[in-house]
Amino acid sequence: MRSIVVKSGLVAFVSAVASLILAAVVLKTQGMAFDRSALMISTLCPLLIAWPASARGFLQHHRIEVAHEEVARSRDELARAHAELAEAHAQLAERASRDAMTGLLNRENFLKAVESASARRGSGVLLIIDADHFKSINDTHGHAAGDAALVEIARAIKCKAGAESISGRIGGEEFAVYLPAFDTSAAFSTAEAIRREVAATRMAAPGGSTLEVSVSIGGAELCHDVTVAQALRIADHRLYKAKRAGRDRIVLPEPQVSSAA
Repeated sequence: MRSIVVKSGLVAFVSAVASLILAAVVLKTQGMAFDRSALMISTLCPLLIAWPASARGFLQHHRIEVAHEEVARSRDELARAHAELAEAHAQLAERASRDAMTGLLNRENFLKAVESASARRGSGVLLIIDADHFKSINDTHGHAAGDAALVEIARAIKCKAGAESISGRIGGEEFAVYLPAFDTSAAFSTAEAIRREVAATRMAAPGGSTLEVSVSIGGAELCHDVTVAQALRIADHRLYKAKRAGRDRIVLPEPQVSSAA
């Protein structure tokens, strides 16, 4: 505000000087005397008019600048809010796509991811991994122990499936892994690594006992002439073949191998 008063004062002073000069020139050309009245009129009029008028103009200009700054700040804040909202939406979508207990993709989003990946990458191998004797674990040790076993199986899958794989929990105690561009030999090695990692797990159960966990694994090739739904059915059939063979086993196509611990 002080700067506005100073600037408008300077404008009024310049206006008064210009008015004095102009009045003196006009009166001289008219042959009239530049008396006290002319001095007062040519001085006071600019001061009384130019000073408040220029002050008002400077004040309006200042208010416009402040408004522009506020608009710019509001625009920046809105952009930040949009960015935060987009990030929050992405995080929410990510959480909604995953199983809350294990952190793996839920069934719906696992199948979508496999459909997309198989369309891009072509052939691969789909594994179905199922916890052995899971009902017995729940009945004997309680559901908390059963949940802990599922978390350990998910950990083993994350640890051994590899960065390029897609993993999900597709049922109560059933998991699935898609290995893009894998042949059955490489897929068997990965499945065996998962099976061994789970079999090595030891968990403390209620009552001081030790809980051991194992999984059975069935697999199927997924290629252009085999849909995801078909591969799931084939892998599920081989999973139950592993169960019937004694559990803690892997059954895959060519070569069909059963491996005991």
